[in-house]
Amino acid sequence: MRRVSRIGMAVAAALLGVPFLKPLWHIGLIAPQYPEGLGLYIWINQITGQKPQDLDSINGLNHYIGMKEIIPESIPELRFMPYLVGGLLVLGLLTALAGKRPLLYAWTGLFVLLSLAGLADFWKWGYDYGHNLDPTAAIRVPGMAYQPPLIGAKQLLNFYATSWPAAGGWALILSLGIGVGLCVLERRSVAA
Repeated sequence: MRRVSRIGMAVAAALLGVPFLKPLWHIGLIAPQYPEGLGLYIWINQITGQKPQDLDSINGLNHYIGMKEIIPESIPELRFMPYLVGGLLVLGLLTALAGKRPLLYAWTGLFVLLSLAGLADFWKWGYDYGHNLDPTAAIRVPGMAYQPPLIGAKQLLNFYATSWPAAGGWALILSLGIGVGLCVLERRSVAA
């Protein structure tokens, strides 16, 4: 690997430290009765409300339509995600130090696979959360599902729901983008 690629690889690896300090994802809800909005932040190892009472408020609202309660301690991904991201960070730094192209390609490939698996798992969680409703719930709308959007925005009854990466998620995206860009640059340098 060229020197610039090794520096880029070190930067990509360092960006993986951001999710340990900032949330990965934000889910927001706005409705006439909540004009200030409610929100959740999904961190690498926890889920918190955008405001102190938001998680409790969302769980209370969801109870009426039969959604499961969001209990961060019961979500296994929040226990092992720090190890996956930490492992990628260490492997990225080792790749930068070693300066070997095959390691760059392997790191980037592993990162792509983990990212796709993470997005698929997040979609599956949202699907289960929004479709597997308690049939004895107080409010039932036949045929209605409440799956939050994976990315973007969606109207769910009177709630406008949004789902976007937060600072930690953008850092992961940038890190992966740098890795892919370095792979392209290194392949071109070999071909030249």
